[in-house]
Amino acid sequence: MTGKSLRLALIADVFPPLRSSGAVQLRDLSHELVRQGHKLTVMIPASDIGQPWQLEDMNGVEVLRLKAPRTKDMGYVRRTLSELLMPFAMLRSLGKSPLAGVRWDGVVWYSPTIFLGPMANSLKKASACRSYLIIRDIFPEWAVDMGLLGRGLPYRFFKAIERYQYSVANVIGVQTPANLPYFSKAGLKPGQQVEVLQNWLAHAANTGCSISVANSALAGRTIFVYAGNMGVAQGMGILIDLAERLRSRDDIGFLFVGRGSDAKILREEAIRRGLGNVVFYDEIEPEEIPGLYAQCHAGIVALDPRHKTHNVPGKFLTYMQAGLPVLASINPGNDLIQMIERERVGRVCTDQSVASLEALVGRLVDEIKADSGLPERCKALSARLFAPEAVVRQITSALIVKAAV
Repeated sequence: MTGKSLRLALIADVFPPLRSSGAVQLRDLSHELVRQGHKLTVMIPASDIGQPWQLEDMNGVEVLRLKAPRTKDMGYVRRTLSELLMPFAMLRSLGKSPLAGVRWDGVVWYSPTIFLGPMANSLKKASACRSYLIIRDIFPEWAVDMGLLGRGLPYRFFKAIERYQYSVANVIGVQTPANLPYFSKAGLKPGQQVEVLQNWLAHAANTGCSISVANSALAGRTIFVYAGNMGVAQGMGILIDLAERLRSRDDIGFLFVGRGSDAKILREEAIRRGLGNVVFYDEIEPEEIPGLYAQCHAGIVALDPRHKTHNVPGKFLTYMQAGLPVLASINPGNDLIQMIERERVGRVCTDQSVASLEALVGRLVDEIKADSGLPERCKALSARLFAPEAVVRQITSALIVKAAV
């Protein structure tokens, strides 16, 4: 505990009822902030409300939805323009709300997106308080790594937005130690601080799941589950190749649950190859995830090998909390490699070789059957590193440091 109750603004572009990992993370962070005695207002853009603002109470968390342009599920150009306008529209809507004149003890904001800097800066200056940026991926660098973006004019535009966002923060919390060197070259001002802020996940009870593995084609098998976004950043094509290599093993099954730009492609490819060891389901509610994982034996983490920045995917946390060891196909040098190997909570492949993954699956299946302590090691890692309590103490301590703002 910081010993002081703070009046905090948390700004983001995702929050329940959205079902993304970021929305779930922010829900858990908000509940823990309130549990530790802080007065919190979460501010989120909303394109679907008819008035400038809408104030809600979500299990003790004050949520202020602010009228702003839609930014999801649209083309890159329109999305960029909408995200550029978003913080200014949110500020205009905030000015018409009952919270327009509130003075904040601290401003926290969450990236992605990189476009919320102007709003964070406005609230910070009006209240003469400190600010904390939680950064969960480094954009536009990862888009360049993936070949989605060159280093031309659009890149320079996004870099300018990124640098402005960093300039607003007193403290920047990154996911892993491997992210720290990037910020040593980011041109931060004297007095700005960069620190590792681990990802977090609150305990979630098993309340059941609409998916029944026992009633699927995978009944009776050792189940490898992937639940989450299936997009270009995940590089999941290799998992379909892996399933094809293992099609003759009727004791192993692959379960994919979620949505994303590649979900339909992957599903169709599994059908085209006639893979009876693969089953796809659409996205489910976050509350159903513990019930899903209770029916599975291992979790899959996939990151495209072209990534040069590092992160600990939210799904890794959910697997650990559920006691599921992981099969990870990730980029070389990722901090997650050492963590998985040091804690003995799964197997890691970095060479993008289907043969390597196939061998690791065999070893992991044998380990699951032979090592009764494996689930407890996973749960212990989750409790030690990824509990929200420590994250909230770290953020609030940074906001009350006696320093120039």
